[in-house]
Amino acid sequence: MQNKNRMANGVDRDGTFFRIYEAVKRIPRGSVTTYGRVAAMAGNPRMSRIVGYALHVNPAPGVIPCHRVVNREGRLAPAFAFGGPQVQEQLLRDEGVEVRDGFVDLDRYLWKEERPNADETDGKD
Repeated sequence: MQNKNRMANGVDRDGTFFRIYEAVKRIPRGSVTTYGRVAAMAGNPRMSRIVGYALHVNPAPGVIPCHRVVNREGRLAPAFAFGGPQVQEQLLRDEGVEVRDGFVDLDRYLWKEERPNADETDGKD
């Protein structure tokens, strides 16, 4: 049986999903980042798909703002786990993020405070 101190919201504090959720919690209101950047912040820039899966099973949507994560082109998630892309769009709009035709302008809204090293990701990924 796992030690209770190692668990947060049912997620192992030493595990990949926990690192992903902690990275996503750092994205400020009114900003977005990409799956690849979250992967790099969580320790492995090659696990973008795992980031997507972790966000799809987010145990605490009100605490872990998965709606702030978009693809490398700024596109919203086509299967946003908590009500579809319309819900993701509305959550972003409520924070002041402009969404046009299912895309966010990364030049304007990409969170730049904690950029992964240039050699960890290519471009905005």
